[in-house]
Amino acid sequence: MRISKAFLRIGIDVSQITHGTGVSNYTKLLVEHLLKIDNKNQYVIFGSALRAHSKLVEFSKTLLEKYKNVEFHTPFIPPAVLEPLWNIFALYPIESFIGEVDVFHTSDWIQPPFKNKNTKIVTTIHDMTPSLFPASVHKKIIAAQKRSQKKIKKRTDLIFADSQTTKDDIHKFLDIPQEKIKVVYLAPSENFKPQDEGRINEILEKYKIKKPYILSVATQEPRKNIQKLLDVFTKMSKNNPQLRMVLTGKYGWGPGLRSTENVIWTDYVPDEDLAPLYAGSRVFVYPSLYEGFGLPILEAMACGTPVVTSNNSSMAEIAKEAAILVDPRSESQLQRAIEFVMNLNLENYQKMVRASINRARLYTWTKTARETLRGYEEVVRNANRS
Repeated sequence: MRISKAFLRIGIDVSQITHGTGVSNYTKLLVEHLLKIDNKNQYVIFGSALRAHSKLVEFSKTLLEKYKNVEFHTPFIPPAVLEPLWNIFALYPIESFIGEVDVFHTSDWIQPPFKNKNTKIVTTIHDMTPSLFPASVHKKIIAAQKRSQKKIKKRTDLIFADSQTTKDDIHKFLDIPQEKIKVVYLAPSENFKPQDEGRINEILEKYKIKKPYILSVATQEPRKNIQKLLDVFTKMSKNNPQLRMVLTGKYGWGPGLRSTENVIWTDYVPDEDLAPLYAGSRVFVYPSLYEGFGLPILEAMACGTPVVTSNNSSMAEIAKEAAILVDPRSESQLQRAIEFVMNLNLENYQKMVRASINRARLYTWTKTARETLRGYEEVVRNANRS
């Protein structure tokens, strides 16, 4: 049965693009690629922020210049205010900001109320960290996500999960039927690819980094397990004083990390600088305790960098045999894996480089956007059948 309307009005909440995290990248890249592949439907983009409002405006200008089937609504409301208004009090329906839509794609953080009970709601849940590792998540985040998940379970028509691991966790912890959860894998952006040596050297000079170095990219919070990596690096650097550790990513929350000599902290790095940082590193290490996807793994692979990552959750699912998988709680396993890559001869190192690139090629944002759009159309089609 065909969708009865000539086109759909598809609303998407992009408020999280201001955060500078993996979820931010997911949201931006999803919207950009939906517009690239779909000129039939109308996209109604909502984003709320106060201090970071300029980031939403910049994002909107970029897309409004390229596409005619998109409109933006960006009220000056901080997420900390909007979250209780929507999740707790169910005030100010989304239609009061953006008008009527056929489908609205929410984040897993805030669930707006709706005037129109026929509006189809889809949500992306990136992971179930608050349920699996509550001690590693800030109490405010746990409280907000619990409120949001309660509404998701009650009202959402379709849930996108970043991986089969996340789908299984959603089914287990929220008791949502498997058929309402659709796995849609993420992908690295086109910015992440092998880099020429001149560009690598330019960026290394900019951030005052010397080779050889180990790279890790993550928001600094307990679940990312960065302190364990630093402890391993401290042991390694005793025998290799020329080795550097580069940590890239914003501070999230939790106790400060114990620094050590030859550790370089870059804070947030834009994609155009991050790709050369990946490509210039000898090995990328991602020792997270749990991930719903772990996008930096594929970003590193797309740049041709060998990867050491955790043998659990979606990280093993995404990386598979292209990476070295270890128990992230084991310092000895982490150290042996990193040293293994550091000591590879040129021929075997190049084999890991090729394996990384070939693995990353399996994931594209065109695929992600097509699967997401198919989900939007299916929920409307199913409603029409009913």
